Amino acid sequence: MTITMSNKNEILQQKLAEAKLGGGPTRIEAQHKKGKLTARERIHFLLDDGSFEEIGALVTHRCSDFGMSEQQVLGDGVVTGYGTIHGRLVYVFAQDFTVFGGSLSETHAEKICKIMDLAVKNGAPVIGLNDSGGARIQEGVSSLGGYADIFYRNVQASGVVPQISAIMGPCAGGAVYSPAMTDFIIMVENTSYMFVTGPNVVKTVTNEDVTSEELGGAYTHATKSGVTHLVAANDVECIEKIKRLLSYIPQNNMDRVPNLSYTLGEEYRPALDSIVPENPNHPYDMKAVIAEIVDADSFFEIHEQYADNIIVGFARLAGRSIGIVANQPMSLAGVLDVNSSKKAARFVRFCDCFNIPLLVLEDVPGFLPGTDQEWNAIITNGSKLLYAFSEATVPRVTVITRKAYGGAYDVMNSKHIGADMNFAWPTAEIAVMGAKGASEIIFKKEIESAPDPQAKLAEKEREYADTFANPYRAAARGFIDEVIWPRETRRKLIRAFAMLEHKAVARPQRKHGNIPL
Repeated sequence: MTITMSNKNEILQQKLAEAKLGGGPTRIEAQHKKGKLTARERIHFLLDDGSFEEIGALVTHRCSDFGMSEQQVLGDGVVTGYGTIHGRLVYVFAQDFTVFGGSLSETHAEKICKIMDLAVKNGAPVIGLNDSGGARIQEGVSSLGGYADIFYRNVQASGVVPQISAIMGPCAGGAVYSPAMTDFIIMVENTSYMFVTGPNVVKTVTNEDVTSEELGGAYTHATKSGVTHLVAANDVECIEKIKRLLSYIPQNNMDRVPNLSYTLGEEYRPALDSIVPENPNHPYDMKAVIAEIVDADSFFEIHEQYADNIIVGFARLAGRSIGIVANQPMSLAGVLDVNSSKKAARFVRFCDCFNIPLLVLEDVPGFLPGTDQEWNAIITNGSKLLYAFSEATVPRVTVITRKAYGGAYDVMNSKHIGADMNFAWPTAEIAVMGAKGASEIIFKKEIESAPDPQAKLAEKEREYADTFANPYRAAARGFIDEVIWPRETRRKLIRAFAMLEHKAVARPQRKHGNIPL
Protein backbone atom coordinates (compact mmCIF):
# COMPACT_ATOMS: atom_id res chain seq x y z
CA MET A 1 0.00 0.00 0.00
CA THR A 2 1.33 3.43 -0.93
CA ILE A 3 1.58 5.83 2.01
CA THR A 4 0.15 9.18 0.92
CA MET A 5 0.15 12.54 2.64
CA SER A 6 -3.42 11.80 3.67
CA ASN A 7 -2.32 8.56 5.33
CA LYS A 8 0.45 10.34 7.19
CA ASN A 9 -1.97 12.92 8.48
CA GLU A 10 -4.34 10.18 9.61
CA ILE A 11 -1.54 8.38 11.46
CA LEU A 12 -0.60 11.57 13.32
CA GLN A 13 -4.22 12.32 14.15
CA GLN A 14 -4.72 8.77 15.42
CA LYS A 15 -1.61 8.88 17.61
CA LEU A 16 -2.52 12.24 19.13
CA ALA A 17 -6.05 11.00 19.86
CA GLU A 18 -4.61 7.87 21.44
CA ALA A 19 -2.26 9.95 23.64
CA LYS A 20 -5.16 12.09 24.85
CA LEU A 21 -7.09 9.01 25.94
CA GLY A 22 -4.39 8.02 28.45
CA GLY A 23 -5.31 4.73 30.08
CA GLY A 24 -8.65 4.61 28.31
CA PRO A 25 -12.32 5.35 29.13
CA THR A 26 -12.66 2.69 31.86
CA ARG A 27 -9.74 4.02 33.88
CA ILE A 28 -10.82 7.63 33.30
CA GLU A 29 -14.23 6.74 34.72
CA ALA A 30 -12.56 5.09 37.72
CA GLN A 31 -10.59 8.32 38.31
CA HIS A 32 -13.79 10.36 38.24
CA LYS A 33 -15.51 7.97 40.66
CA LYS A 34 -12.78 8.73 43.19
CA GLY A 35 -13.66 12.42 42.92
CA LYS A 36 -10.49 13.15 40.94
CA LEU A 37 -9.96 14.89 37.62
CA THR A 38 -7.70 13.38 34.97
CA ALA A 39 -4.26 14.84 34.24
CA ARG A 40 -5.51 16.66 31.14
CA GLU A 41 -8.60 17.99 32.89
CA ARG A 42 -6.40 19.41 35.63
CA ILE A 43 -4.20 21.18 33.10
CA HIS A 44 -7.31 22.49 31.35
CA PHE A 45 -8.57 24.15 34.56
CA LEU A 46 -5.10 25.39 35.53
CA LEU A 47 -4.02 27.18 32.36
CA ASP A 48 -5.55 29.99 30.34
CA ASP A 49 -7.91 28.69 27.63
CA GLY A 50 -6.05 27.50 24.56
CA SER A 51 -2.60 28.31 25.96
CA PHE A 52 -1.32 24.77 26.63
CA GLU A 53 1.45 23.49 24.38
CA GLU A 54 2.23 19.85 25.04
CA ILE A 55 5.74 18.41 24.92
CA GLY A 56 6.39 14.67 24.64
CA ALA A 57 2.87 13.44 23.89
CA LEU A 58 4.23 10.53 21.82
CA VAL A 59 6.89 9.33 24.29
CA THR A 60 6.76 5.64 25.29
CA HIS A 61 8.77 3.65 27.84
CA ARG A 62 11.77 1.51 26.90
CA CYS A 63 11.20 -1.41 29.26
CA SER A 64 10.86 -4.89 27.78
CA ASP A 65 10.92 -6.96 30.99
CA PHE A 66 7.86 -8.57 32.62
CA GLY A 67 5.80 -8.25 29.44
CA MET A 68 6.06 -4.45 29.43
CA SER A 69 6.88 -4.40 25.71
CA GLU A 70 3.26 -5.42 25.14
CA GLN A 71 1.99 -2.46 27.19
CA GLN A 72 2.95 0.74 25.40
CA VAL A 73 0.88 3.86 26.15
CA LEU A 74 1.69 7.15 24.41
CA GLY A 75 2.80 9.81 26.87
CA ASP A 76 3.94 7.20 29.41
CA GLY A 77 1.84 8.36 32.33
CA VAL A 78 2.66 12.07 32.48
CA VAL A 79 1.43 15.09 30.52
CA THR A 80 4.05 17.83 30.20
CA GLY A 81 4.27 21.22 28.55
CA TYR A 82 3.86 24.95 29.01
CA GLY A 83 1.15 27.57 28.90
CA THR A 84 0.02 30.69 30.68
CA ILE A 85 -1.85 31.56 33.87
CA HIS A 86 -3.34 35.08 33.71
CA GLY A 87 -1.03 35.66 30.76
CA ARG A 88 2.16 34.61 32.58
CA LEU A 89 4.30 31.72 31.30
CA VAL A 90 4.41 28.56 33.43
CA TYR A 91 5.68 25.03 32.90
CA VAL A 92 3.55 22.14 34.09
CA PHE A 93 3.59 18.38 34.45
CA ALA A 94 0.57 16.32 35.43
CA GLN A 95 0.97 12.66 36.29
CA ASP A 96 -1.71 10.46 34.74
CA PHE A 97 -2.95 7.85 37.20
CA THR A 98 -4.88 6.10 34.43
CA VAL A 99 -1.56 4.98 32.86
CA PHE A 100 0.32 2.44 35.00
CA GLY A 101 -1.03 4.19 38.11
CA GLY A 102 0.99 7.29 37.21
CA SER A 103 4.14 5.33 38.12
CA LEU A 104 7.43 6.95 37.24
CA SER A 105 9.58 5.33 34.56
CA GLU A 106 12.84 6.44 33.02
CA THR A 107 11.09 8.20 30.14
CA HIS A 108 8.37 9.61 32.41
CA ALA A 109 11.16 11.22 34.46
CA GLU A 110 12.92 12.49 31.32
CA LYS A 111 9.76 14.35 30.30
CA ILE A 112 9.56 16.07 33.68
CA CYS A 113 13.28 16.92 33.62
CA LYS A 114 12.92 18.45 30.16
CA ILE A 115 10.31 20.99 31.26
CA MET A 116 12.22 21.75 34.47
CA ASP A 117 15.30 22.54 32.39
CA LEU A 118 13.23 24.78 30.12
CA ALA A 119 11.75 26.56 33.14
CA VAL A 120 15.18 27.42 34.53
CA LYS A 121 16.49 28.54 31.12
CA ASN A 122 13.46 30.75 30.51
CA GLY A 123 12.82 31.93 34.05
CA ALA A 124 9.26 30.72 34.69
CA PRO A 125 7.54 28.78 37.50
CA VAL A 126 7.24 24.98 37.51
CA ILE A 127 3.95 23.44 38.65
CA GLY A 128 3.80 19.71 39.37
CA LEU A 129 0.43 17.96 39.63
CA ASN A 130 1.38 14.75 41.43
CA ASP A 131 -0.78 11.62 41.26
CA SER A 132 1.46 8.57 41.18
CA GLY A 133 1.86 5.10 42.62
CA GLY A 134 5.61 5.66 42.86
CA ALA A 135 8.54 4.17 40.97
CA ARG A 136 7.65 1.73 38.18
CA ILE A 137 8.83 -1.52 39.75
CA GLN A 138 9.29 -3.29 36.41
CA GLU A 139 12.11 -0.87 35.52
CA GLY A 140 14.14 -1.32 38.70
CA VAL A 141 17.04 1.07 39.08
CA SER A 142 16.13 2.99 35.89
CA SER A 143 13.07 4.43 37.59
CA LEU A 144 15.03 5.20 40.76
CA GLY A 145 17.57 7.02 38.62
CA GLY A 146 14.73 8.99 37.10
CA TYR A 147 13.66 10.19 40.56
CA ALA A 148 17.21 11.25 41.36
CA ASP A 149 17.40 13.22 38.10
CA ILE A 150 14.29 15.13 39.16
CA PHE A 151 15.59 15.71 42.71
CA TYR A 152 18.80 17.18 41.34
CA ARG A 153 16.86 19.61 39.18
CA ASN A 154 14.64 20.60 42.11
CA VAL A 155 17.76 21.72 43.92
CA GLN A 156 19.24 23.53 40.90
CA ALA A 157 15.94 25.36 40.36
CA SER A 158 15.53 26.24 44.06
CA GLY A 159 15.63 29.99 44.54
CA VAL A 160 15.82 30.51 40.77
CA VAL A 161 12.22 29.85 39.71
CA PRO A 162 9.19 29.20 41.95
CA GLN A 163 8.28 25.52 42.27
CA ILE A 164 4.77 24.49 43.33
CA SER A 165 3.64 20.93 44.01
CA ALA A 166 0.00 19.87 44.10
CA ILE A 167 -0.54 16.43 45.65
CA MET A 168 -3.74 15.21 43.99
CA GLY A 169 -3.47 11.49 44.66
CA PRO A 170 -0.97 9.09 46.18
CA CYS A 171 2.62 10.22 46.69
CA ALA A 172 4.74 7.65 48.49
CA GLY A 173 8.30 6.44 48.93
CA GLY A 174 10.93 8.33 46.96
CA ALA A 175 8.22 10.33 45.19
CA VAL A 176 7.71 12.54 48.27
CA TYR A 177 11.18 14.07 48.17
CA SER A 178 10.66 16.09 45.01
CA PRO A 179 7.61 17.95 46.39
CA ALA A 180 9.42 18.36 49.71
CA MET A 181 12.15 20.36 47.97
CA THR A 182 9.73 22.64 46.15
CA ASP A 183 8.54 25.96 47.56
CA PHE A 184 4.90 25.13 48.27
CA ILE A 185 2.87 21.95 48.64
CA ILE A 186 -0.92 21.84 48.28
CA MET A 187 -2.83 18.68 49.21
CA VAL A 188 -6.39 17.64 48.42
CA GLU A 189 -8.54 16.34 51.27
CA ASN A 190 -9.54 12.64 51.21
CA THR A 191 -7.89 11.84 47.85
CA SER A 192 -4.21 12.58 48.46
CA TYR A 193 -1.57 11.34 50.85
CA MET A 194 2.20 11.53 51.33
CA PHE A 195 4.50 9.21 53.27
CA VAL A 196 7.90 7.62 52.94
CA THR A 197 6.65 4.21 54.11
CA GLY A 198 3.00 3.14 53.87
CA PRO A 199 0.65 1.64 56.46
CA ASN A 200 1.62 -1.95 55.64
CA VAL A 201 5.33 -1.34 56.22
CA VAL A 202 4.56 0.62 59.38
CA LYS A 203 2.49 -2.31 60.66
CA THR A 204 5.30 -4.78 59.90
CA VAL A 205 8.09 -2.72 61.45
CA THR A 206 6.43 -0.98 64.41
CA ASN A 207 3.20 -2.97 64.82
CA GLU A 208 1.16 0.24 64.55
CA ASP A 209 -2.26 0.11 62.90
CA VAL A 210 -2.75 3.28 60.90
CA THR A 211 -4.69 4.25 57.79
CA SER A 212 -3.20 6.08 54.81
CA GLU A 213 -5.22 9.15 55.76
CA GLU A 214 -4.02 9.12 59.38
CA LEU A 215 -0.44 8.47 58.38
CA GLY A 216 -0.08 10.99 55.59
CA GLY A 217 -3.36 12.60 54.60
CA ALA A 218 -3.92 16.30 53.98
CA TYR A 219 -5.16 17.03 57.52
CA THR A 220 -2.21 15.19 59.09
CA HIS A 221 0.36 17.14 57.10
CA ALA A 222 -1.48 20.43 57.53
CA THR A 223 -1.67 20.20 61.32
CA LYS A 224 0.97 17.80 62.65
CA SER A 225 3.99 17.73 60.34
CA GLY A 226 3.63 21.03 58.50
CA VAL A 227 4.66 19.28 55.27
CA THR A 228 1.78 20.82 53.34
CA HIS A 229 1.29 24.57 53.13
CA LEU A 230 -2.27 24.63 51.81
CA VAL A 231 -5.23 22.23 51.81
CA ALA A 232 -8.04 22.10 49.26
CA ALA A 233 -11.41 20.36 49.41
CA ASN A 234 -11.17 19.05 45.83
CA ASP A 235 -9.11 19.23 42.64
CA VAL A 236 -10.75 22.42 41.34
CA GLU A 237 -10.19 24.30 44.61
CA CYS A 238 -6.60 23.09 44.63
CA ILE A 239 -6.05 24.54 41.17
CA GLU A 240 -7.66 27.85 42.14
CA LYS A 241 -5.29 28.10 45.12
CA ILE A 242 -2.31 27.55 42.83
CA LYS A 243 -3.50 30.41 40.63
CA ARG A 244 -3.98 32.73 43.60
CA LEU A 245 -0.58 31.84 45.04
CA LEU A 246 1.10 32.64 41.72
CA SER A 247 -0.45 36.12 41.72
CA TYR A 248 1.73 37.10 44.68
CA ILE A 249 5.06 35.77 43.42
CA PRO A 250 7.34 36.71 40.49
CA GLN A 251 8.39 34.63 37.51
CA ASN A 252 11.94 34.13 38.79
CA ASN A 253 14.60 35.42 41.16
CA MET A 254 15.58 38.29 38.84
CA ASP A 255 12.00 39.48 38.48
CA ARG A 256 9.57 41.35 40.71
CA VAL A 257 5.87 40.87 41.27
CA PRO A 258 3.88 43.28 39.10
CA ASN A 259 2.19 45.98 41.18
CA LEU A 260 -1.57 46.27 40.83
CA SER A 261 -3.01 49.69 40.15
CA TYR A 262 -4.06 51.44 43.34
CA THR A 263 -5.31 54.96 44.07
CA LEU A 264 -4.06 56.29 47.40
CA GLY A 265 -6.60 57.75 49.80
CA GLU A 266 -6.06 59.07 53.31
CA GLU A 267 -5.30 55.47 54.43
CA TYR A 268 -6.02 55.92 58.16
CA ARG A 269 -7.56 52.98 60.03
CA PRO A 270 -9.10 54.23 63.33
CA ALA A 271 -10.15 50.68 64.33
CA LEU A 272 -6.49 49.91 65.07
CA ASP A 273 -6.41 52.44 67.92
CA SER A 274 -8.51 50.20 70.15
CA ILE A 275 -7.45 46.74 69.05
CA VAL A 276 -4.84 46.08 71.77
CA PRO A 277 -6.52 45.36 75.15
CA GLU A 278 -5.81 47.49 78.22
CA ASN A 279 -4.69 44.38 80.10
CA PRO A 280 -1.35 43.29 78.59
CA ASN A 281 -2.16 39.66 79.42
CA HIS A 282 -5.36 39.61 77.37
CA PRO A 283 -5.13 38.24 73.83
CA TYR A 284 -6.36 39.83 70.61
CA ASP A 285 -6.48 38.54 67.06
CA MET A 286 -3.48 39.62 64.98
CA LYS A 287 -5.42 38.67 61.85
CA ALA A 288 -7.73 41.59 62.62
CA VAL A 289 -4.67 43.86 62.61
CA ILE A 290 -3.56 42.40 59.27
CA ALA A 291 -7.02 42.93 57.79
CA GLU A 292 -6.92 46.64 58.71
CA ILE A 293 -3.42 47.17 57.34
CA VAL A 294 -3.47 45.38 53.96
CA ASP A 295 -5.61 45.94 50.88
CA ALA A 296 -9.15 44.60 51.29
CA ASP A 297 -9.43 40.80 51.04
CA SER A 298 -5.85 40.47 49.83
CA PHE A 299 -4.38 38.39 52.67
CA PHE A 300 -3.55 34.84 51.56
CA GLU A 301 -2.44 32.78 54.55
CA ILE A 302 0.14 30.01 54.23
CA HIS A 303 0.45 27.11 56.72
CA GLU A 304 -2.76 28.27 58.42
CA GLN A 305 -3.33 25.09 60.43
CA TYR A 306 0.26 24.51 61.52
CA ALA A 307 2.03 26.33 64.38
CA ASP A 308 -0.76 28.89 64.60
CA ASN A 309 1.09 30.95 67.22
CA ILE A 310 2.73 32.59 64.21
CA ILE A 311 1.00 33.79 61.05
CA VAL A 312 2.65 33.85 57.63
CA GLY A 313 1.17 34.73 54.27
CA PHE A 314 1.05 37.06 51.30
CA ALA A 315 -0.95 40.26 50.89
CA ARG A 316 -1.15 43.45 48.85
CA LEU A 317 -0.32 46.85 50.26
CA ALA A 318 -1.42 49.64 47.94
CA GLY A 319 -1.21 47.10 45.12
CA ARG A 320 2.31 45.92 46.07
CA SER A 321 2.85 42.23 46.94
CA ILE A 322 4.36 41.68 50.40
CA GLY A 323 5.05 38.76 52.71
CA ILE A 324 3.77 38.97 56.29
CA VAL A 325 5.17 37.31 59.43
CA ALA A 326 3.14 38.02 62.56
CA ASN A 327 2.96 36.69 66.11
CA GLN A 328 -0.55 35.55 67.07
CA PRO A 329 -1.47 36.43 70.70
CA MET A 330 -4.57 34.21 70.39
CA SER A 331 -2.37 31.08 70.37
CA LEU A 332 0.19 30.38 73.12
CA ALA A 333 0.28 34.15 73.68
CA GLY A 334 2.27 34.43 70.45
CA VAL A 335 5.45 32.82 71.79
CA LEU A 336 8.10 31.44 69.47
CA ASP A 337 8.62 27.68 69.65
CA VAL A 338 10.21 24.96 67.51
CA ASN A 339 7.43 24.69 64.94
CA SER A 340 6.64 28.39 64.59
CA SER A 341 10.34 29.21 64.16
CA LYS A 342 10.73 26.67 61.36
CA LYS A 343 7.50 27.78 59.70
CA ALA A 344 8.44 31.45 59.70
CA ALA A 345 12.08 30.86 58.70
CA ARG A 346 11.03 28.89 55.63
CA PHE A 347 8.61 31.63 54.59
CA VAL A 348 11.13 34.43 55.13
CA ARG A 349 13.70 32.63 52.99
CA PHE A 350 11.19 32.13 50.17
CA CYS A 351 10.29 35.82 50.16
CA ASP A 352 13.96 36.77 50.14
CA CYS A 353 14.67 34.37 47.24
CA PHE A 354 12.02 36.03 45.11
CA ASN A 355 12.30 39.73 45.99
CA ILE A 356 9.09 39.96 48.04
CA PRO A 357 9.28 42.66 50.77
CA LEU A 358 8.65 41.52 54.34
CA LEU A 359 6.35 43.04 56.95
CA VAL A 360 6.71 41.79 60.53
CA LEU A 361 3.97 42.41 63.10
CA GLU A 362 5.40 41.72 66.52
CA ASP A 363 3.79 40.81 69.83
CA VAL A 364 6.06 38.17 71.33
CA PRO A 365 6.59 37.41 75.03
CA GLY A 366 9.65 35.25 74.31
CA PHE A 367 10.51 31.66 73.48
CA LEU A 368 8.38 28.84 74.89
CA PRO A 369 10.13 27.26 77.91
CA GLY A 370 10.13 23.59 78.83
CA THR A 371 11.90 20.28 78.41
CA ASP A 372 9.91 19.42 75.30
CA GLN A 373 11.18 22.54 73.56
CA GLU A 374 14.78 22.17 74.71
CA TRP A 375 14.95 18.47 73.83
CA ASN A 376 13.52 19.22 70.40
CA ALA A 377 16.25 21.78 69.74
CA ILE A 378 14.56 25.14 70.25
CA ILE A 379 18.09 26.56 70.23
CA THR A 380 18.80 25.36 66.69
CA ASN A 381 15.28 25.88 65.41
CA GLY A 382 14.95 29.35 66.88
CA SER A 383 18.27 30.16 65.24
CA LYS A 384 16.76 29.29 61.85
CA LEU A 385 14.41 32.27 62.07
CA LEU A 386 17.20 34.52 63.33
CA TYR A 387 19.41 33.39 60.45
CA ALA A 388 16.64 33.81 57.85
CA PHE A 389 15.93 37.41 58.83
CA SER A 390 19.61 38.30 59.14
CA GLU A 391 20.27 36.86 55.68
CA ALA A 392 17.35 38.56 53.95
CA THR A 393 18.16 41.53 51.72
CA VAL A 394 14.61 42.43 50.65
CA PRO A 395 12.93 45.50 52.18
CA ARG A 396 12.09 44.60 55.79
CA VAL A 397 9.75 46.58 58.04
CA THR A 398 8.69 45.75 61.61
CA VAL A 399 5.76 47.06 63.64
CA ILE A 400 5.77 46.24 67.37
CA THR A 401 2.18 46.29 68.53
CA ARG A 402 2.70 45.17 72.13
CA LYS A 403 5.29 42.80 73.65
CA ALA A 404 8.84 42.47 72.37
CA TYR A 405 10.65 40.57 75.10
CA GLY A 406 14.07 39.01 75.41
CA GLY A 407 15.83 37.21 72.61
CA ALA A 408 12.56 37.02 70.70
CA TYR A 409 12.75 40.83 70.30
CA ASP A 410 16.09 40.38 68.54
CA VAL A 411 14.86 37.51 66.37
CA MET A 412 11.66 39.15 65.13
CA ASN A 413 13.34 41.42 62.57
CA SER A 414 14.88 43.91 64.98
CA LYS A 415 16.98 46.86 63.83
CA HIS A 416 20.06 45.02 65.08
CA ILE A 417 19.72 42.21 62.51
CA GLY A 418 19.18 44.47 59.54
CA ALA A 419 15.56 45.63 59.50
CA ASP A 420 15.14 48.79 57.42
CA MET A 421 12.34 50.47 59.33
CA ASN A 422 11.10 49.67 62.82
CA PHE A 423 7.87 51.20 64.08
CA ALA A 424 6.20 50.77 67.46
CA TRP A 425 2.74 51.54 68.75
CA PRO A 426 2.41 53.43 72.07
CA THR A 427 1.30 50.10 73.59
CA ALA A 428 4.67 48.48 72.78
CA GLU A 429 6.66 46.96 75.64
CA ILE A 430 10.31 46.42 74.71
CA ALA A 431 12.26 44.78 77.51
CA VAL A 432 14.28 41.74 78.56
CA MET A 433 11.17 40.20 80.08
CA GLY A 434 7.76 41.04 81.54
CA ALA A 435 7.52 43.43 84.48
CA LYS A 436 6.52 40.75 87.01
CA GLY A 437 9.35 38.36 86.21
CA ALA A 438 11.89 41.16 86.04
CA SER A 439 10.79 42.60 89.38
CA GLU A 440 11.02 39.20 91.07
CA ILE A 441 14.65 38.98 90.01
CA ILE A 442 15.85 42.60 90.40
CA PHE A 443 14.08 43.31 93.70
CA LYS A 444 14.17 39.80 95.16
CA LYS A 445 15.71 40.70 98.54
CA GLU A 446 13.69 43.87 98.91
CA ILE A 447 10.44 42.01 98.26
CA GLU A 448 11.28 39.13 100.62
CA SER A 449 12.14 41.50 103.49
CA ALA A 450 9.04 43.66 103.08
CA PRO A 451 6.18 43.38 105.65
CA ASP A 452 3.81 42.67 102.75
CA PRO A 453 5.79 40.94 99.97
CA GLN A 454 2.83 40.88 97.56
CA ALA A 455 2.21 44.60 97.90
CA LYS A 456 5.92 45.30 97.47
CA LEU A 457 6.03 43.09 94.36
CA ALA A 458 3.07 44.96 92.88
CA GLU A 459 4.79 48.27 93.63
CA LYS A 460 8.06 47.19 92.02
CA GLU A 461 6.20 45.70 89.06
CA ARG A 462 4.58 49.08 88.40
CA GLU A 463 7.94 50.77 88.77
CA TYR A 464 9.60 48.46 86.26
CA ALA A 465 6.66 48.74 83.84
CA ASP A 466 6.75 52.53 83.96
CA THR A 467 10.48 52.47 83.23
CA PHE A 468 10.79 49.73 80.62
CA ALA A 469 7.35 48.51 79.43
CA ASN A 470 7.14 51.14 76.73
CA PRO A 471 8.77 51.91 73.37
CA TYR A 472 10.58 55.07 74.42
CA ARG A 473 13.87 53.67 75.73
CA ALA A 474 14.30 51.81 72.43
CA ALA A 475 13.30 54.92 70.45
CA ALA A 476 15.81 57.03 72.38
CA ARG A 477 18.58 54.67 71.27
CA GLY A 478 17.40 54.61 67.66
CA PHE A 479 16.34 50.96 67.79
CA ILE A 480 12.81 52.15 66.96
CA ASP A 481 12.63 54.65 64.11
CA GLU A 482 9.24 56.04 65.04
CA VAL A 483 6.50 55.53 67.61
CA ILE A 484 3.25 55.86 65.66
CA TRP A 485 -0.46 55.99 66.31
CA PRO A 486 -1.95 52.63 65.35
CA ARG A 487 -4.38 54.34 62.96
CA GLU A 488 -1.38 55.62 60.96
CA THR A 489 0.15 52.17 60.44
CA ARG A 490 -1.12 51.48 56.94
CA ARG A 491 -0.13 54.92 55.66
CA LYS A 492 3.34 54.67 57.22
CA LEU A 493 3.90 51.20 55.74
CA ILE A 494 2.82 52.22 52.23
CA ARG A 495 5.33 55.07 52.31
CA ALA A 496 8.10 52.97 53.88
CA PHE A 497 7.86 50.18 51.30
CA ALA A 498 7.70 52.72 48.46
CA MET A 499 10.86 54.36 49.85
CA LEU A 500 12.61 50.97 50.04
CA GLU A 501 11.56 49.79 46.58
CA HIS A 502 15.04 50.06 45.08
CA LYS A 503 16.96 48.82 48.11
CA ALA A 504 20.28 47.19 47.22
CA VAL A 505 22.56 45.28 49.60
CA ALA A 506 26.08 44.04 48.94
CA ARG A 507 26.95 40.79 50.71
CA PRO A 508 30.39 39.24 51.34
CA GLN A 509 31.44 36.84 48.60
CA ARG A 510 30.88 33.22 49.62
CA LYS A 511 29.61 29.96 48.24
CA HIS A 512 26.66 29.91 50.67
CA GLY A 513 26.04 30.32 54.36
CA ASN A 514 25.59 27.41 56.75
CA ILE A 515 22.09 27.85 58.16
CA PRO A 516 21.53 25.77 61.35
CA LEU A 517 19.47 22.91 59.92
